[in-house]
Amino acid sequence: MTENLAKIADLTGAFRLLELVDYQGRSVVSREIIRKPFGTMTVFAFDAGEGLSEHTAPFDALVYLLEGKAEITIGGKPHAVGEGEMILMPAHKPHALKAVTRFKMLLVMIK
Repeated sequence: MTENLAKIADLTGAFRLLELVDYQGRSVVSREIIRKPFGTMTVFAFDAGEGLSEHTAPFDALVYLLEGKAEITIGGKPHAVGEGEMILMPAHKPHALKAVTRFKMLLVMIK
């Protein structure tokens, strides 16, 4: 997907994460920015009310909200996360995401 990103921004210069994905009605949209052996970075756009059901990941995942509000449940405990805030979802711990309002986030997976 870095080919798509190259069309949007010069990878050696500054670009806005918010502009890499657009909202789509009743959908979750994502664009992978980088995929390396040590992890990935992906930008997501969640329409209001959309989410990802509970699942686990084999790696730690850091979520940074670019705009909007989300409820992120980790190990059965819900967390309200807003624009400019971040939260760590530990490896192998069940987690789920739900859009309280439509939101965009950066997901960083560390292997």
